[in-house]
Amino acid sequence: MTRTGVRRLLLVTTNYAPEPAGTSRYATQIAEHWAAGGAEVHVLTGMPHYPAWRLDPAYAGKREAEEERGGVRVHRHGHTVPSRQTALSRARFEASLLRGALAAAPRIEGLERLDAVAAQMPSLAAGVVGARLAARHGVPFVPVVRNLLGTRAAVARLVERRVLRQAAVVGAAHETLVGELAALGVPQDRIRLVPNWSLTPRASRPREQMRAMLGWRPGQTVLMHCGDPGDGHGLELLVDAARTDPTLRVVVLGDAAGRERLRARAGGLPPNLDVAPLPDDSELPEMLAAADVLAVTDPGVPAELTSCFAAGRPIVAVVPEGSGTGREVAQAGAGLVVPPGTPGPLLAATRALAAEPERGASGPVYAAAHLTREAGLARIDELLSLALAPPPAPSPLPPMPAAPPVPAEPVVPPMPAESPATGEVRLPPMPAEPPAETKTVEPSDADEDAVH
Repeated sequence: MTRTGVRRLLLVTTNYAPEPAGTSRYATQIAEHWAAGGAEVHVLTGMPHYPAWRLDPAYAGKREAEEERGGVRVHRHGHTVPSRQTALSRARFEASLLRGALAAAPRIEGLERLDAVAAQMPSLAAGVVGARLAARHGVPFVPVVRNLLGTRAAVARLVERRVLRQAAVVGAAHETLVGELAALGVPQDRIRLVPNWSLTPRASRPREQMRAMLGWRPGQTVLMHCGDPGDGHGLELLVDAARTDPTLRVVVLGDAAGRERLRARAGGLPPNLDVAPLPDDSELPEMLAAADVLAVTDPGVPAELTSCFAAGRPIVAVVPEGSGTGREVAQAGAGLVVPPGTPGPLLAATRALAAEPERGASGPVYAAAHLTREAGLARIDELLSLALAPPPAPSPLPPMPAAPPVPAEPVVPPMPAESPATGEVRLPPMPAEPPAETKTVEPSDADEDAVH
């Protein structure tokens, strides 16, 4: 702690406000929550670039930047921003983040006497930097894992294994991650479930009014993608679904650059697929609630799934059945899970759910019971408290058994004394022999006969 007794915390994360995506918003809410509780909170992060994958013009030309947001001291470092998402560009991006963060950290004032270092993953760079800084300062390392990259790349898995084994305690955003973390060598007693919480409120505007504002025809079924607009996971399948059923309207959130990326990946876009601008926090719940069915294509439980539950519309999860997203949707009872690959199962599920909109009513109930912001931040606090708790005192040793009694030494008779005159050893006198018994022999009858 600082000299004034204030807890000093560092959060390492690739994404932070003003980025609007889910990972950034979780990091921002955690840091500002700690600051509101009286801690001195520092954030080491990159430049705003997501989900557009384009550097925010306000930060153009800056290699480093410092600012204060919501009572949090934000330290930014420069890095590359890939325009195309490939395995190679992702590796270069992570390496650039790692170099930038490690170069910037020693120049940050106020990182002396840290109490703990937290990191938000799946960013490999955030995990590596967080683990190194925690080791350098001799404080607990507390990663919150929202997804893992090692399921896609062997090198990433090796990095994750090394980083996560150094953690004092690890937060897992969903149950499927618990088993994956254990497989990486993290002890079960160090893993805690810290689910994503809902980031958006319930919609307040009438649905028909919102649909008219968006230009959606009355009676037309609208399938809206609900996921990370910067990831693009599974969006080609939505394009195929729009091509297969021209009566269906498919909506994907993104910007002009995202539209062009999707067009290039899918070989063109059909006229019944819209790439709508990403709305702000107040408009997003209204758009989600206006759709007929919400589609989730990321199996790793994206942060946006909580907003889908809150919207109250039925969900079709196009993911493997045993994935985190599939299990979460099934547990909430808020929709259907169909296998990825071809558009047929997706279209069949969309028609079934559009005919039964009440299937989505359990989503808000599930979110209110398990996914509130207050509950999520309380779990984060518990994670930090576990990391900072002093190690348990060793159990007292059992009492030593009593030593056995020492046997008495045998009494040794004194040595015979020497004669002072002759030097001869005078032996003690032998004990006198007892007098022999005198036996009186009575004559027998035979003896008497012999005498007579």
